[in-house]
Amino acid sequence: MNTANPRTIGTPEPKLAQSPAPLSVRVTETPVQQTSAETKLPLRLAVGLIGMLLASLLAILNEQVTAVALTDIRGAFSIGRDDGTWLTTLFEAANVATMVFAPWFGMTFTLKRFTIGAVLAVMFLGFLCPFAPNLHTLYVLRALQGVAGGCLPPMLIIVALRYLPPKIKLYGLAGYALTATFGPALGTPLAALWTEYVGWQMAFWQIVPLGLVSCVAIYKGLPADPTKLERFRLFNWSGFILGYPAIAMLVIGLLQGDRLDWLNSTFISTMFYGGALLFVAFLVNEWFHPLPFFKLQLLSRRNFAHGLLTLVGAVLLLVGVAAIPGQYLAQIHGYRPLQTTPLSLLVAIPLLIALPATAAVLNLRQVDHRWVMAIGLSLMATSCFMGSFMTSEWIRENFYWLQSLQIVAQPMVIMGILMGVTTGLPSTEGPFASAMFNTLKTFTGAAATGLIEGLGTTRVHFHSSMLVDRLGNNTLVTGQSIDAVHGLGELAHRIHEQAVVLTSADLYRVMAAIAVAFLFVIPVLPVRIYPPWSTTPPSSR
Repeated sequence: MNTANPRTIGTPEPKLAQSPAPLSVRVTETPVQQTSAETKLPLRLAVGLIGMLLASLLAILNEQVTAVALTDIRGAFSIGRDDGTWLTTLFEAANVATMVFAPWFGMTFTLKRFTIGAVLAVMFLGFLCPFAPNLHTLYVLRALQGVAGGCLPPMLIIVALRYLPPKIKLYGLAGYALTATFGPALGTPLAALWTEYVGWQMAFWQIVPLGLVSCVAIYKGLPADPTKLERFRLFNWSGFILGYPAIAMLVIGLLQGDRLDWLNSTFISTMFYGGALLFVAFLVNEWFHPLPFFKLQLLSRRNFAHGLLTLVGAVLLLVGVAAIPGQYLAQIHGYRPLQTTPLSLLVAIPLLIALPATAAVLNLRQVDHRWVMAIGLSLMATSCFMGSFMTSEWIRENFYWLQSLQIVAQPMVIMGILMGVTTGLPSTEGPFASAMFNTLKTFTGAAATGLIEGLGTTRVHFHSSMLVDRLGNNTLVTGQSIDAVHGLGELAHRIHEQAVVLTSADLYRVMAAIAVAFLFVIPVLPVRIYPPWSTTPPSSR
């Protein structure tokens, strides 16, 4: 059953791609009658879609919870900090690289079979992780779990584009947006719950009940399409051989760069330069291959190109506004995940209402999605600008107002991006769009982590040096300070504390600048579109 008729999804892109459209331009279109079958979603299919949503959310929670609980996991296995970073790096590298190719395999083995198989693999590997006899076995299990987990989020967009009727398509995309907003925000509270009250093993085992429910829902709800194994005759071997190691190497370089001093390390240089060369070769191959994993020609659609570009900024902002308060509170006030849980829940819980509400607003024919994105980015910039005035006196409650703005801003930006990317996109191109969208999203998440860590380390060193220089240049102040704090050790602690505060403020300024930069792109690149159900836009004035 395929209800995604290109003429009923929205305003066709080719008619809009000829010239930039200002925010006030409206486009007319010949009315197309929708049948009643196109406006209703069968209950059984709705159950299958919920199962796909749970599977995608499972993958995100598995990634986020284990990352937050890594300190306890390292303690349980007696793993050092440096060795422990590879648990996250190997998982992320396999996870991101797999997302490029998962849609192709999903269409070949059918969405139903492929997704259920991936969920079962994630569950089984997660169950085995606490029983790993040594560190290298744990590395292998986490890397394999990254492969299985990377298969899940791309399936959700494909199913939404294929099965959702136009009238509720945006609500389905709001479900996908939960994996980018609600899922990561829920990671800290769940990690705190398991590590503080149950046991670190639950960081791995929590996915089992959710996985069982999702498998049952997918099995009962999604139609059993026939497999298309004949597609292997045209399998893009050159793209696979070039693309998988390219993306994995780049992710490894980003996540290990700060620890190994970036390009001063031969290993990191090899990861970056080698990965970049392989990735360029991969893109060239994808442009000419008859059955590519990335259909780069989709970038000729201005809204699709703008969506991917803005997705980079949105993910940078989402990672930044989530990481900065947690890192500050942990380093300055010694907060554990349990103490930062209220801050995370403040964002996570309201998103369950804010995302569908934003979808309802965008589903109105009178609403321009570009203005919605612009307002969301403006609120994000305001939140980050307010955070740049933080001091060492700030505690958890001082961040509540900043995070409250994110409740409104995040859905506006993410839903605006999803609407721009998917509107006018036929379901046959869903796998290509899903591969590009999800790969870029997760890769940017890794890049954002590397950016925050690298920039944070650089700024801490800079501010520490500046504070020491200022203190050293004033001998009177130096003597008074040493006497007041009863020793050089306490003085060093206070200098480091102030350097962390100044660095956190700098990171907020960087996030604000990113939001403003992407705000200026909106009047230039995207064009006016209408909701998927709307086939008769108001006449232009």
